[in-house]
Amino acid sequence: MTKTSRPLTLSDFDFDLPPDRIALHPVEPRDAARLLHVRAEGFSDRIVRDLPEILREGDVLVSNDTKVIPAQLEGRRRDARIEITLLTREAGTDRVEWWAFARPGKKLKIGDRIDFAGDFAATVLAKAEDGQIRLGFAGDEARFRTALAAHGWMPLPPYIRKSRAVLRRDDADYQTVFAAREGAVAAPTAGLHFTPELLAALKAKGIEQRRVTLHVGAGTFLPVKVDDIARHRMHAEYGEIDTATAEAINRARQEGRRIVAVGTTSLRLLESAAKDGRVLPFADSTDIFITPGFRFQIADLLMTNFHLPKSTLFMLVSAFAGVTRMRAAYAHAIAKGYRFFSYGDASLLERAP
Repeated sequence: MTKTSRPLTLSDFDFDLPPDRIALHPVEPRDAARLLHVRAEGFSDRIVRDLPEILREGDVLVSNDTKVIPAQLEGRRRDARIEITLLTREAGTDRVEWWAFARPGKKLKIGDRIDFAGDFAATVLAKAEDGQIRLGFAGDEARFRTALAAHGWMPLPPYIRKSRAVLRRDDADYQTVFAAREGAVAAPTAGLHFTPELLAALKAKGIEQRRVTLHVGAGTFLPVKVDDIARHRMHAEYGEIDTATAEAINRARQEGRRIVAVGTTSLRLLESAAKDGRVLPFADSTDIFITPGFRFQIADLLMTNFHLPKSTLFMLVSAFAGVTRMRAAYAHAIAKGYRFFSYGDASLLERAP
């Protein structure tokens, strides 16, 4: 980790990223994506399909089984076009209410009706200081889910939506092979690289596979707006680790086997549930913000995509593998033409001492 006499600031996580390095489509097949193996002794250029060769027998692969919902909606308030991104379902009510981002949202007023289709509409119930609005949908949960499936679109990251249209093939491309439990409004993108064939090869190698759930929120795309990163606050996301999974991970650690987190979402959930070097069963929200200096307790390796400058995700990987090492790894990746962000290539990071 970089030694410094001052606190790290947002500018410490900036780097030059050529726009053409940001992927707008995934590679086919998924496990043909490139994989940069980052170790203390240097870097190795591999592909995701090489994972069974790189990992060890007995390693535990922990992936996120959240399923992305079609949370992007387009509607109208009278004559104005409104874009809605659903964020989190309002807890403690039997009615179908969601917090969301609206664009444009400043002119929306409490009581306004937004029509998405002839039988699908929402009413603005509340507005928050951070720009979120609370929407109430008519009907029960089943009716809402049916309408959302018919009229919603995959909530691709804003930079993709600005560069191309959202396609129906994104319904499959932006969903991982692990997806089982609906609730995410952004994909756990490291999981996008896995295929049934790759999972079978990992199983044959003797690599244990476990699932956790963290429903990824749209806050993962929000920029850090303060130079003093200690003042940044993460949006809370709901996650679960069941007892059997926690016990399996703890048993592996006791036996000296390595824990491999697939994605920053799995890592954040494992570390949120950690106490005294053990994983506890977990069913709660977490807003954990991992920056250099964080003491990791559970994960030994992290598989993750390449992240954007000044992002909380680049701060996390810098905390995990070291600021200096990650700056060098990203410089190598840019020079070698690796593809960045959600539909991009992957890295496999070994934790710094």
